[in-house]
This record gives sequence, structure tokens and C-alpha cells, in this order.
Amino acid sequence: MTSTDFTTVIPEFMLSLYAMAALLGGVWLGKDKVAGFILWLTVAILVLFALLIGLSNVNNVAFNGLFIEDGFSRFAKVLILLSAAGVLAMGADYQERRGLMRFEYPVLITLAVIGMMMMVSAGNLMSLYIGLELQSLALYVVAALRRDSTRSSEAGLKYFVLGALSSGILLYGASLTYGFAGTTDFAGILSVVHAGEIAVGVLFGLVFMMIGLAFKVSAVPFHMWTPDVYEGSPSSITAFFATAPKVAAMALFARLLFDAFGGVTAQWGQVVALLSVASIMLGSIGAIGQTNIKRLMAYSSITHMGFALLGLMAGTEQGVAAMLLYMAVYVTMNIGMFSFILSMERDGQPVTDIKALSMLARRGPMRAWALLILLFALAGVPPMMGFWAKFSVLVAAVEAGYVWPAVFAVVGSAIAAFYYLRIVYYMYFGDEEELGIDKRIATPQRVLLIGSGILMVAGSINLFGIEGVAQAAAAALVH
Repeated sequence: MTSTDFTTVIPEFMLSLYAMAALLGGVWLGKDKVAGFILWLTVAILVLFALLIGLSNVNNVAFNGLFIEDGFSRFAKVLILLSAAGVLAMGADYQERRGLMRFEYPVLITLAVIGMMMMVSAGNLMSLYIGLELQSLALYVVAALRRDSTRSSEAGLKYFVLGALSSGILLYGASLTYGFAGTTDFAGILSVVHAGEIAVGVLFGLVFMMIGLAFKVSAVPFHMWTPDVYEGSPSSITAFFATAPKVAAMALFARLLFDAFGGVTAQWGQVVALLSVASIMLGSIGAIGQTNIKRLMAYSSITHMGFALLGLMAGTEQGVAAMLLYMAVYVTMNIGMFSFILSMERDGQPVTDIKALSMLARRGPMRAWALLILLFALAGVPPMMGFWAKFSVLVAAVEAGYVWPAVFAVVGSAIAAFYYLRIVYYMYFGDEEELGIDKRIATPQRVLLIGSGILMVAGSINLFGIEGVAQAAAAALVH
């Protein structure tokens, strides 16, 4: 290991040291005494590292190609770190009130974040798998954090079994690729397929790896775990599942396809197109009959991952930039939505039925306004940022020649608007006799809910410059 190698991985190294120190500190000082302190300290550290990475200009390939630090990885890492910090902050009150404030929770989230940072910087099939498993093992545990709940235990078990299956499929694909390409390095694999031709064995390896990653992003037909895990996990954990891991998996998807198989975009573009269209249509239709808001958000995430895959499908720099922009907007919308979901209580008990939001506009007009904005953004109603994010991926897809997936995406988006607008109907025109939700909302939840609502409106003017940063990040990947 050279000094350059070490300098490149300092953020991951320091976060690993912090996770181990927090674990030892929690055991030594007593679990109940320091849980809250460790959580807020973790929030501060994640935000600090996001700032440091965002301001960094390091572009290195470390450990003989195992680890890549470039503009693309920095964009994804900042998004992962900030979303993890936001989820921890808004879930603190929920964890405390539900008796789930354990010091292991922020430590496990930190370990998962380290795995995600490894994923987006992977330059080799081995480092890809190590990062993926570090993330997955931590998430399996937090899904079943509420040990006295049958649903939480079931969610953890389902996530573990299906997650292990997807990891096995991905590993099998990596083994096939190595066997036929003779290397695990992305640059080496790219040189094998650079001529635009790909051996049958390498193609099968690619398909199996894409299936494994499709599990991670909840793409159809590998989405079956998502609604049950979203519903069964504690809401604060569900909020995390819906944000940072999705960014990491989508960035890894892009890293693998462009760095290792960039010479055969026509071959994998067709597969991504099918995953995208199937996800958009099933997610849009499947959510129509949902009355549980967490299951509804699960199907919503399936739809949105389909839209993100539209940008990836294009196989161009513009498509990758559109995908990164979409993921940034998606995370912002979901942090706001789950800030609201975490505050949904009646007489101090959690509520998930969307009918409980009846006439919320009269009981809590500010919360109703913020939720209205976020729902419009999720539906892609102009001029919200959600509309521009969808528009960017559609333009990238059409310009790359994928017109039919774009048409299906527009139809799916129109269908999805129904279940978002149904919640708006309940809030403003619902049954006044329906039992509502409590007015109480924790300060971090209120700040993130209203803040994300404001961002969705104000950002529609110039997207806060994220478009330019995403373009630079895409250029670093597609070269």
C-alpha cells in the first residue's frame, strides 16, 4: 500500500475507526446512557464527511484498480452521507418513543454507509462484492431491529433470504465473468469487450450481475421483498432503505455497466430497458390498491427506480447525468415524505392508513401544504423538481433512440399520479368524521418536511446547480 492509496481511502478509513470506537464506547459506557449521544454524533460526522468529500478534488485509482475516487463517486458519496444523516436525525424521536434507541443502530448505519461508499468506488469485482456485502449485512440486522415484533422479524428474515439469494446470483455472474474474461478488474474486462463484441460466457456473467443489482434497487421482477420489508421494518429503518441504499446500488449499477461493459451498451441497454418499463408499470399499477402508506411508498420506490434506470439505459453521458439528478431529487422527496410518515400518530400510536389523513388541511395546514408539494413532486407535476428530474431522463432516453420505453414511462407516470392525488383528496376533501392524526411532530421531522417541500418548489428555477455537478460527475464516469 502506498501513501497515495491510503490518502484516497481516508474517509472510509476514518469512518471505520469511528464505527469501532462508537461500538466499544457504547459497550463500555452502557447502552442506554449513550445511545442518543452516539446517534447525534454520527449525524454530525456524516455531514462533516459529506462536506469534506464534496470539497475534495482527489482523482485517484488506488490499490491497483480496486478503488476508484473520481467525480462520479464523490457525487454519490455526498448524496449517501447526507441522506443517511437526514434519516438518522428525523428518526431520533421515533426511536426514542418506540423504545428502539439503541447505540447499535447508528453504528450499523455507519457500517452500511461505509459499504455503500466502497460500492460506488469499486473498480474490481472483488471490491464490488466486499462493499455490497458490508452494506447488506448491516441492513439485514437493522430490518429486524424491533425484536419483539413479528412483522419486523419477518421483514428482516425476508430481506436476509432474498438479499442472500441476490448476492449469490451476483457472485455467480462475477465468477462467470472472471472465468471468461480472465480478470476481475473493470478496466481488464472493458478491454476484452472493447471491440463491441462480447463472449457468450461474459454476457451471461453480465446478465447475472445485473439481476443481482436489480434486487438491490427493487427493479421488477426482482422487487418482491420491497413492500413486505417496507411495511414490517420500523418506519425509521424503512426511511433509510428508501434513500441511501438505492443511491449506492444505482451508482454501482452505472459503475459496473460503464467501467466494465461500456463497449457493449447496445446489449445491456435492452435488458435495462425491460427492467425500467416493467418497474414503472408494475409500481404504478400495484400502488393503486394500497391503503398502507408504507406499502404505497414501496411501490412508489419501484416506479422511481424504473425512471432512474431510463437514464442508465441511454448509455450516454447525458443519461448518466440525468440518472444522478433523478436520484438526488428522489432522495430529497423521500426524506420529506418519511419525515411526515414518522410523525403519523394517533394518541401516541403509529398510524399508517392513508384515510387517517382525512381533512389534515384543517388540523395541520402547514404539514398538509408541505405534503401536497411533495406528492406533486413525486407525481411529476410541473413545475416541481420531480417533474424536471423525470423530464431529464425521458429526454436522455429519447435522444438515445429508446422511444418506446419513454412512452411507457409517460403512461406509467400518469397512472401513478392517481394514488398520489388520492392522498391529496383525503387531506383536503376527506371525511371529517374520520379519525385523524395527532398534531405533534418532532422538530427535525418538521424541518426536513417543510425544507424538502420548499426545495421542490424553489429548485424548479435552476435546480440549485445540481444539474451541472451531475453532468461533471457523469463525465468522470463516461470517458
